[in-house]
Amino acid sequence: MATIGFIGLGNMGGPMAANLVKAGHDVKVFDLSADAVAKAVDGGAGKAATVAEAASNVEFVVTVLPAGKHVLSVYDGPDGVIANAKAGTVLIDSSTIEVDAARKASELARAAGLGAVDAPISGGTAGAAAGTLTFMVGGSDADFARAKPILEGMGSNIIHAGDSGAGQAAKICNNMVLGVSMIAVSEAFMLAKRLGLDAQKLFDISSKASGQCWSLTSYCPVPGPVPTSPANRDYQAGFAVDMMLKDLKLAQQASAASGATTPMGALAESLYALYSNSGHGGMDFSAIVKMLDGEK
Repeated sequence: MATIGFIGLGNMGGPMAANLVKAGHDVKVFDLSADAVAKAVDGGAGKAATVAEAASNVEFVVTVLPAGKHVLSVYDGPDGVIANAKAGTVLIDSSTIEVDAARKASELARAAGLGAVDAPISGGTAGAAAGTLTFMVGGSDADFARAKPILEGMGSNIIHAGDSGAGQAAKICNNMVLGVSMIAVSEAFMLAKRLGLDAQKLFDISSKASGQCWSLTSYCPVPGPVPTSPANRDYQAGFAVDMMLKDLKLAQQASAASGATTPMGALAESLYALYSNSGHGGMDFSAIVKMLDGEK
């Protein structure tokens, strides 16, 4: 079993760290939230008082942080991860950040004799709790091979996407598909509603026809057809509107920088921004069906 420093115990990081403890790893945790740290310690983790302590004398450091600026801040500087990690430590960043920031973080780590992978996640809070996340990993073959057993303690699908930054690229492309498809599925149900077509009937047909997609069959945005979807628990967030908006913004930033043409991604971003700005940023992203239905 491995020794692991874990930094960032939010809605995703908290259960991820707990699963590493359950897998038998020696995990010490750091977070700005004392309550989050206390919960992890109650679950069997050790407590680190600082980032530097979390990174010291471990084989791996896992970070799950809000944005690229936070990752680079935690990695860099005399009190950061890189300055305090021992040679050969592998840094695993499971934040969702800019591709350029992921590559910069990897460069800083490699220059100091450390391994590094960007390993953003898909699967939401339910997947984090169940240990069934998908990890899209960017980094060298050697660093991926070392990181994979750690990632397997938190997820069921571990995919090497390519060199540094490729994990982030895969994540934002995947979530652009998700954001666009959820809007399309929601529009279809709202059109069906106004045409007098029963939602269950539309689901039964489209789930077996060419309209089939994950946003329909696994995460249906209307109550009824998929009992486990957030639509059946008042759209309590598994993946919040503001998190989807963040990923769509990252996709559009990457699109502009690379010269890609993504008009549907841009429209999805604008619709989620509108819904977030109306005060619904904390709801599950599938709740956008309510805005499309004309609800305030």
